Amino acid sequence: MLLMNRFDFTPYRRTTVGFDRLFDLLERQARAQTGDNYPPFNIERRGEDQYRITLAVAGFKPEDLDITAQQNLLVVKGNKADTDPENRQFLHVGIANRGFERRFELADFVRVEDADLADGLLTIDLVREVPEAMKPKKVLIGAQKTLSVIDGNSSAAA
Repeated sequence: MLLMNRFDFTPYRRTTVGFDRLFDLLERQARAQTGDNYPPFNIERRGEDQYRITLAVAGFKPEDLDITAQQNLLVVKGNKADTDPENRQFLHVGIANRGFERRFELADFVRVEDADLADGLLTIDLVREVPEAMKPKKVLIGAQKTLSVIDGNSSAAA
C-alpha cells in the first residue's frame, strides 16, 4: 500500500488521451486508503451486468442507514443513535458502535436497482444498463446502395 501512495501517474497522463477520470480515481483511492476497514464488505458479480455489494452492519436499523447514488458514485452512511447511554454499563465493548461512510466508485451506466437489510447484512444490487445509442452496432458495407436499389431509386445505385 505504501508503494501505491507514492506512485506518480504524470508520465501516463502525458501520453494518454481521455483517461483523466481513471487516473483521478486511482489517485483518490490511494489517498483514501486510511486502513479503516469498517464495516467489512463484499462485492460480487451476479451476472454479466449485475453486481451486489454486501456490507456487514450488525446492530444498524434501516433508519440508521443512508444510501445515496449519484453519477458514478455510491455512498453508504451509517449513523447509529445511542440508546440511553447513561443507563448502560459495559464491561467489555467488542462490537463496533460507530458511524461510518463507505464510498464506491461506479462505472458508467451502473445504477442501484435494490437495497435490503436482513440478518445484519445490507445488500445493494446494482445493474449496468448501457443505452442503445452507446452499444456497438454492426455497420454493413454498401448498405445504403442496397436499400436504394430495393426502394426502386436506380439513380442512387448507379
